[in-house]
Amino acid sequence: MKLEQLRYHVTGMHCASCVARVEKGLRKVGGVEAASVNLAMEEAQIEVDPDRFDPRAVESVEGFALQPATDDAPPEPAFGRQKAEVVAAVVLSATVMFASMNGMPWVAGVAAAISVVVLGRSFLRGALARARYFAADMDTLVALGTWTALIWSWTRLLRGDGGPYWFDGAAMITAFILFGRWLESRARHKTGAAVRALMDLAPQLARVERGDEVVEIAASELQVGDVCRVRPGERLPADGVVLEGSSSIDESMLTGESLPVEKSPGAPVTGATVNGRGALRCRVERVGGETALARIVAAVRAAQASRAPVQALVDKVSGVFVPIVLVIAAITLVAYGFTDEAILRAVTVLIIACPCAMGLATPTAIVVAVGAGARQGLLFKDAGAIERAAHLRTVAFDKTGTLTLGKPVVSEVVPVEGADEAELLQAAVTAEDLSEHPLAEAVRTLGVERGVKPAPVLLFRAVVGRGVRARTKEKAMILAGSPAFLEEEGVDLSGLGALQGTVLAVSRDNRLLGHLTVADSVRPSAAQAASELHALGLETVMLTGDRAEAADPIARQTGVQHFEASLLPEDKLRILKALPSPIAMVGDGINDAPALAAADVGFALGAGTDIAIETADVSLVRDDLVLVAAAVRLGRRTMRVIRWNLVWAFGYNVLAVPAAVGLLPIPVTPSAAAAAMALSSVLVVTNSLRIARP
Repeated sequence: MKLEQLRYHVTGMHCASCVARVEKGLRKVGGVEAASVNLAMEEAQIEVDPDRFDPRAVESVEGFALQPATDDAPPEPAFGRQKAEVVAAVVLSATVMFASMNGMPWVAGVAAAISVVVLGRSFLRGALARARYFAADMDTLVALGTWTALIWSWTRLLRGDGGPYWFDGAAMITAFILFGRWLESRARHKTGAAVRALMDLAPQLARVERGDEVVEIAASELQVGDVCRVRPGERLPADGVVLEGSSSIDESMLTGESLPVEKSPGAPVTGATVNGRGALRCRVERVGGETALARIVAAVRAAQASRAPVQALVDKVSGVFVPIVLVIAAITLVAYGFTDEAILRAVTVLIIACPCAMGLATPTAIVVAVGAGARQGLLFKDAGAIERAAHLRTVAFDKTGTLTLGKPVVSEVVPVEGADEAELLQAAVTAEDLSEHPLAEAVRTLGVERGVKPAPVLLFRAVVGRGVRARTKEKAMILAGSPAFLEEEGVDLSGLGALQGTVLAVSRDNRLLGHLTVADSVRPSAAQAASELHALGLETVMLTGDRAEAADPIARQTGVQHFEASLLPEDKLRILKALPSPIAMVGDGINDAPALAAADVGFALGAGTDIAIETADVSLVRDDLVLVAAAVRLGRRTMRVIRWNLVWAFGYNVLAVPAAVGLLPIPVTPSAAAAAMALSSVLVVTNSLRIARP
């Protein structure tokens, strides 16, 4: 059974209990195998069996409206309408206060009624929608509190009982909560800035060849095979390949590399990158969700919508929080004998309780962290990867292609006594000219750099894993390969002396000419990455299938503390399990896939490959190993913020509810409770935004 992943935008969620109910309702729908709801993103992600799933069944779940989420940029929230409602609520609250202080209870009652009935209608509408499913949430608490205060006060006024009236409390509760939700919406909107910034990079229009004409169409209408014209300074509309023209492309939005990359016919280009001074003619190879930018956006969105393991505690508490608050309010009402004070305290209990802060404590921090990571060049697969990165103790690196560039270069040309360097290099270039081995490529590259051309070869033979034989036009036999290979062929190696690293010995007509030392060049960022990881208190180790003689100089150059050499893939897995955990594995995402999957956090270089994205927990958009340390720092900063958010969210309620009941010597009025409740959510979201700061 192949499951499909679907995303839905959820309308009407305000607290952690909303999230719990939507998830519970989605899991009851036929064909839904898994569901995850994110309050900060206001999105639900579900995995469904397409043969049993009916999309109409999730149009409304537990009283919440769901609509399929699109890949388009999310619409701007209705900040203008929210602001107008806040202003109107403040004016009405001021009117109620003025009327109450000047003996005009009827004016105060009318103003309070407008505030609660008109401006606070969303609270009542939400509460009634949940009540249909025998559920309760934040809207239930607010609606019960404001309507109880309003109705009780109007009852006393109509009966002529005289004060006290709580019109001011009802109006101010509405104003404070509307104000808090407006601030919360603005703050939460900032958490999604990373995705919007990425999507804004994509150009809206493309210039496409249609017959003999060039027409301008929407970039979303491009198809594979279309030929586009890109003028200097324009963004490329899609991924493709250059057909004509040459230019330099600014690819910093993908790689973080500030230097432009030269492009000529045949070179691949990526959509949303910026063309330099030259005009290009390109063929479209990938469109829509297959482009590199779209895949990055999808990865960021998926990670933001995922849930960190630390969220499990919040889920358990939020599932019973609102019912407990309702019970406490009822007990308060009974305990104070249904008096005016009983009503006042019960209303205060209903208003001051704040599951909103609990619901936002973790997801807002995760959304901000994933966005901050994307801007640095880190693509987290899910929220759990961020949490695990914060607790890492050991980082293991693959050698070839990770700590090194995976491109061998000749580091030394050492002739024996009686031969010279030019003769040695000429023989080596001639012998390796027809070889496909990576070491041969290093020798040929050096030959080109020094202007050495190979001699004509009549006969060439490669001995797998050993070396090559080449007979020249002048009938000379050249051997190039491992010292053991030359010794087997009868060459006297006494002139070689002590050897280190990977050595290519060379002879002509059984006369030893010398050797070339071939080494893999160290990645420029490797040493800095190891240094930063050590500064963070992490242990580093290199795992490689190469011999110890080749691994040792790489370990010394990079500063990696330990290394294990001559390893098979199964050996790497065994060693990973023996290292101090939690452990991270850093590799290229292809040949290191088993180790990446086995580690607590797998880092893959080259986020554009399918295997890198699917196997690794974190993909590095650019091949910069310093990003591993950046991921650890980001994870630690995120977990600190989450812990403070949870301390505030739980601590606030531990103190607020007893104070509202009267068990603590802290006087709390309904209006003060509303202000505290609203500002608690704003505090949590604002605190989460600190993660994005450098």
